[in-house]
Amino acid sequence: MAGIRVTKVDWQRLRNGAAHHTQEYPCPELVVRRGQSFSLTLELSRDLDCEETLIFTVETGPRASEALHTKAVFQTSELDGGEGWTAAKEAQMENTLTVRLTSPPSAVIGRYVLSIRLSSHRKHSNRRLGEFVLLFNPWCAEDDVFLASEEERQEYVLNDSGIIFRGVEKHIRAQGWNYGQFEEDILKICLSILDRSPGHQDNPATDVSCRHDPIYVTRVISAMVNSNNDQGVVQGQWRGRYGGGTSPLHWRGSVAILQKWFKGRHKPVKYGQCWVFAGVMCTVLRCLGIATRVVSNFNSAHDTDQNLSVDKYVDFFGRTLEDLTEDSMWNFHVWNESWFARQDLGPSYNGWQVLDATPQEESKGVFRCGPASVTAIREGDIHLAHDGPFVFAEVNADYITWLWHEDESRERVYSDTKKIGRCISTKAVGSDSRVDITGLYKYPEGSRKERQVYSKAVKRLFSLEASGRRTQIRRAGRRCLWHDDLLEPATKPSITGKFKVLEPPMLGHDLKLALCLANLTSRSQWVRVNLSGATILYTRKPVAEILHESHTIRLGPKEEKRIPIAISYSKYKEDLTEDKKILLAAMCLVTKGEKLLVEKDITLEDFITIKVLGPAVVGVAVTVEVTVVNPILERVKDCALMVEGSGLLQGQLSIDVPTLEPQERTSVQFDITPSKSGPRQLQVDLVSPHFPDIKGFVIIHVATAK
Repeated sequence: MAGIRVTKVDWQRLRNGAAHHTQEYPCPELVVRRGQSFSLTLELSRDLDCEETLIFTVETGPRASEALHTKAVFQTSELDGGEGWTAAKEAQMENTLTVRLTSPPSAVIGRYVLSIRLSSHRKHSNRRLGEFVLLFNPWCAEDDVFLASEEERQEYVLNDSGIIFRGVEKHIRAQGWNYGQFEEDILKICLSILDRSPGHQDNPATDVSCRHDPIYVTRVISAMVNSNNDQGVVQGQWRGRYGGGTSPLHWRGSVAILQKWFKGRHKPVKYGQCWVFAGVMCTVLRCLGIATRVVSNFNSAHDTDQNLSVDKYVDFFGRTLEDLTEDSMWNFHVWNESWFARQDLGPSYNGWQVLDATPQEESKGVFRCGPASVTAIREGDIHLAHDGPFVFAEVNADYITWLWHEDESRERVYSDTKKIGRCISTKAVGSDSRVDITGLYKYPEGSRKERQVYSKAVKRLFSLEASGRRTQIRRAGRRCLWHDDLLEPATKPSITGKFKVLEPPMLGHDLKLALCLANLTSRSQWVRVNLSGATILYTRKPVAEILHESHTIRLGPKEEKRIPIAISYSKYKEDLTEDKKILLAAMCLVTKGEKLLVEKDITLEDFITIKVLGPAVVGVAVTVEVTVVNPILERVKDCALMVEGSGLLQGQLSIDVPTLEPQERTSVQFDITPSKSGPRQLQVDLVSPHFPDIKGFVIIHVATAK
């Protein structure tokens, strides 16, 4: 600038960071949120004349333009306010000027370049002041991502650790996860994920211009967290073999995954399963400023043909026929919810939106899912964008079991319509408790309203007319299902059955259970019971059979009987997956041709405890004691503790564990030096080549040094 120049820029990182809740980002550039003012102080080579004003230019993305809202030119005024970007003089002392810049609450998010020129020097080029990053703003009432509760903003935007619920419906386990959105380079990596998307590669200027919209941004991230259509972050693997990569259960957080993807020049990281995809997406969206949480759905349907039912084909031992069964019911499935307004659907559908980065089915040719309004799912409005039928089926599909005969005929076996979508769970705000949010997704199971919504969803999906016109769908085994059949449950049999665990199912121990059968009639009945058992993945895909036996019993009038079941450790140890899950099935054939299938999913339990031996203070070493037990009846060596925790230690820590005798208990101590105050999550896993990882975590409340 002729006659005047900017000699120094103070971005006021501390002041702006505190006001914008961005002080935790360790970036060299300023990080602020849209729709909110931020200040910077300029040192000038001379005082401004009274008639002189500063003209600012902000630009983001390639070929930035005002038409695309990726560029704005605006000048200082004495007053705040106005649409678009504004600048107001905050203070002026001699040649030092403090200005307050404000972005619109609908501004494009991303990395901006800020430049300046003097109003009296129109022919001179802009002077580049530097870069800053603009994020979504859940604290701004005019932002589509606004969230009114401060407690929820602290949890869903600023909390850098969390809990993911896994296991089975009757035995839900909590697993710690380090989101780490404020760790080194994570913000830069999250922005680069947007830039690596196919939409950006094809038309970068248009792609950047759409980044004002949380619907667009979350849909892009949903596709980019998996690697199926692009150079996305995580490669999925559900076969139980993880050669050339890391088992999904070995990950303790998102930071190592994102850093590996970035440093590896965007080569997908091997391997992930649903909770890994959800954990990574939670990191990315919280980092970008969108309130996001991780949600676990137990007995989660994967409805491949979108007929709102899960159709399972079994043999006379209750074993799943993999070549016929296209649909599946996973023990659990994990996805995300993000909070924002649905300008495309209307205010009734604002709030939590389902997003799922696990590559299950394509959405408009790309492996992604959502955002689907949780309200729309509950009300059966599955025709609304995006991917409503798939999400509705995950939580509310009917579960239909078919017995397949050798002549390729099939017969419907009694199954429970309440089976799908149980104990939908997320971490509580401000605590480690589990909150059941099933009621947000559907009305009470079996209620009239719930069945009405289901019927409404079926009619929306298949466009059934009032005349009762029926449509067919091709199904597995080249059979057709009438849609009317989906609404009519199978006849209840005259007996009931239930598996009962007689002793806690511990990893490394024999399993002892009983099948309890009850005759509901006043007449005697003979029952043929075919029992099977298999080690399984959490998707319920069988790995190896470990039980196969038959019994014939007589049940007197109203009589109950037990069939004892024992499975030795030697039977399952070689084929147990890292999921530590076993599925038992009993096909009960009653004299009058009735059939009942009874199933039981078992997760084997393990043991680890973590104690902090003293107060935790920033910058002061504190001792942690971890107690573990060798779960098996064999001597084991080569065990280690893998330790991770944002704000507690840098990166990951590996600690050798001494050789353990059969079922020996031992304690290992190590020191950590916290670097950040507040509640911090420390994860500790016992890793061994002889048994699946044993995972634990503890929340440590770190005080600020006095």
